[in-house]
Amino acid sequence: MAINKIMEWLKRSRESRKLVLTVVFVALLVDHLLLTVVVPIVPSFLYTTEHQRSNASVTRDEWLSQGQLGGESEISSVFSYYDNATYLVRNDLSNQTLNTTQQTPRPKNEDSACDSDGQFLKDENIRVGILLASKSIMQLIFNPIVGPLTNRIGFHIPMFTGFVLMFFSTITYAFVTTYPLMILARTIQGIGSSFSSVAGLGMLASIYKDNTERGIAMGIALGGLALGLLAGAPFGSIMYEFVGKKAPFLTLACLALFDGALQLCILQPSKISPEAVKGTPLLTLLRDPYILIAAGSLCFGNMGIAMLEVTLPIWMMQTMCAPNWQLGVAFLPTSLAYLFSINMFGFLANKLGRWICAVIGMLFLGIGLILVPLGKNIFGLIGPNALLGIAIGMVDSSLLPIMGYLVDIRHTSVYGSVYAIADVALCLGFAIGPLTGGAIVKYLSFPYLMVIIGVINIVYTPLCWFLRNPPTREEKMAIITQECPMHVKTYQTQKCHREFPLSDESD
Repeated sequence: MAINKIMEWLKRSRESRKLVLTVVFVALLVDHLLLTVVVPIVPSFLYTTEHQRSNASVTRDEWLSQGQLGGESEISSVFSYYDNATYLVRNDLSNQTLNTTQQTPRPKNEDSACDSDGQFLKDENIRVGILLASKSIMQLIFNPIVGPLTNRIGFHIPMFTGFVLMFFSTITYAFVTTYPLMILARTIQGIGSSFSSVAGLGMLASIYKDNTERGIAMGIALGGLALGLLAGAPFGSIMYEFVGKKAPFLTLACLALFDGALQLCILQPSKISPEAVKGTPLLTLLRDPYILIAAGSLCFGNMGIAMLEVTLPIWMMQTMCAPNWQLGVAFLPTSLAYLFSINMFGFLANKLGRWICAVIGMLFLGIGLILVPLGKNIFGLIGPNALLGIAIGMVDSSLLPIMGYLVDIRHTSVYGSVYAIADVALCLGFAIGPLTGGAIVKYLSFPYLMVIIGVINIVYTPLCWFLRNPPTREEKMAIITQECPMHVKTYQTQKCHREFPLSDESD
């Protein structure tokens, strides 16, 4: 009896759009928690392990010069995950005594009053940038593969594949202690994120065919992304400071398991369900100037945020003497504002016009980036970072539904490839941003970097005006009820889709 009730519930779940939306929400939440939780951890962890490890040889030489190491003594360094410090251990083999000395203090930074090695931190900008960009580079490679793949086999198998890779990446993060293995974990995460993001957004676009409903559903799903961005950096910095490096990643591994259980219950990861209509080829979509304009806005907007994630913590260590917990908490205003903005404008953009929200968002984004270096302490960063959160929320919540709308009115209403393009645009921003941002900070400065990327966003803003009234292909005119720019009332797309991508009775 109980088994029959469970089976009936599973059948109803697979036909519920709200539960599918929940699955996508949780998948994006896990992905972006893992994306941002490493942002405050990596700079401090690399500094603690690699910089102080290099100083261990100096301390050993001091002991030798002072005659503290005899012929029967040996020295080794031990890293403590409890207090995130390196200790030198001297073992006197003659009398079996063990002496420990905490690593020597960090050398004074000549450019500030902080006890940090300024030159090492400048060099670390590039290393941290490469690490954070490796995820997006892998997404760039796999997104053009995953998009057409979802058109062939459906969304269920790619979604579950993304969960498996994300879980393995999280466990890898928890136990690695070297820079190359961190890059390995980050690249695995990038592959998993490619499967989850493209399949999740494409699934929502295929089951929410009404333009207004789609915009609201996208806003809710992106709320999971926003919540991940909101909680990731503060959660990571606080757990790393007071518990240890493994704790935040093991917690995320448990959350990833919950996501996998949801997918097993609600989706059908073993079922192949190709689209009933052949989608527009990826290269054809890439030649559409309106899709390219929307993708460019997503790229440059998120590039500024990506640059900030890499360089702001190190700049705070250099100029504000910020403790580890502040490196993540500094992003809290951005994340809170983003969570508020993406949900509010997911609905309001239908009323105001999505292209207007995109224009305002790009303009505010450029202004906010230019204002960030004016903050002299963590409280001075609250205003500019909050403005950035509102701006990027307006951009994301407006342009992602626009890309689905452009496919409806100009191409075949199959969404895997267009959301692969959207994810590629986001990944370009998060790949180019960290790589170039670290180099610019090393050879120029952090304020110059913020001015450069802020001006780029402001200069790009007028191109969003062309999204006001995109022309409709003649054969697609039947799906538009009125000739109205970015019309927001209900319309029906082609009726040759399968009835629902998740039903047991679907083809």
